[in-house]
Amino acid sequence: MKRHITCVICPVGCKISVRKKDEKYEVTGNKCPRGQEYALNELVMPKRILTTSVKVLNGELPLASAKITGPIDRALILEKMSLISRIAVEAPVKIGDVLIDDIDGEGTSLVATRPVGRIETSNQ
Repeated sequence: MKRHITCVICPVGCKISVRKKDEKYEVTGNKCPRGQEYALNELVMPKRILTTSVKVLNGELPLASAKITGPIDRALILEKMSLISRIAVEAPVKIGDVLIDDIDGEGTSLVATRPVGRIETSNQ
């Protein structure tokens, strides 16, 4: 089995070839060790960073942008998006606020990446 992958770890974009030979992987074309690690991870368990929006209650904006603090298994993305679509957070929201702690069971959190202020209501 031989696969070709373009590395996205840095702007160089190395064209990497991975060949499985006798239960071991042979990686060629990478200009740094990070490319080799990326290629092997893409074959064994590809991971992605999830960016999305979360509903905000009583906020100046209806949504706050958010992302997870580290990559998660690509196979979990749809499941986690379904979970995120069902939550709403109360304003105010600050950058870095943890919206969901340990979203993947491995310590990865969903955090706010945009502040959203609270709508001030007058008491009449």
